[in-house]
Amino acid sequence: MTPIRLLLVDDDPLVRAGLALMIGGAEGIEIVGEAADGGEVGALVDRTRPDVVLMDIRMPAVDGLTATELLRARADAPQVIVLTTFHADEQVLHALRAGAAGFVLKDTPPDRIVDAVRRVAAGDPVLSPAVTRQLMRHAAGTGADTRRTRARTRLAALNDREREVAVAVGRGLANAEIATGLFMSVATVKTHVSRILAKLGLNNRVQIALLAYDAGLLEE
Repeated sequence: MTPIRLLLVDDDPLVRAGLALMIGGAEGIEIVGEAADGGEVGALVDRTRPDVVLMDIRMPAVDGLTATELLRARADAPQVIVLTTFHADEQVLHALRAGAAGFVLKDTPPDRIVDAVRRVAAGDPVLSPAVTRQLMRHAAGTGADTRRTRARTRLAALNDREREVAVAVGRGLANAEIATGLFMSVATVKTHVSRILAKLGLNNRVQIALLAYDAGLLEE
């Protein structure tokens, strides 16, 4: 099996060393490089071709938010997991909206960080429904009316079935749960999710969830 290629980005050398020690011995994961600042990430990604980037959100020169936005705008973008010390932080929300596949806290146990890397590499976002709700509550308020109008305009591109799937994704349901609730096959759910991502120009299910929340669909 081809190992998952992982890039570590953190301005603290002790944190990078600790992550390398924790993750380096995990089966099926290869650390292909380290960066101390977001400004180094683009060139390093070109050189090492990682599948996943574990990205510190707060760095003194180019922060993780900017680096994530630049990475996720690329056609061959690797998946990004945000590394942070906060559960609910505006920068974390911005990174998720920019296309990060989820986040882990810096005090997360090593086995869960390894699991997060594997899940993201397999295409699954790392964001539990409970944490999603916490982040969404944190987002409520500033600019909420403007976000709602924009989100509803974007979601108008979906048909009724796709809209139902988008709401289910926003509620944190897995494909099997959506299939049961909407009386369709898992394969059909996956097709709908893929179409939603394509129609709305989104990167992952986390962005679908945030857009559904912004539009007020989870309140209906």
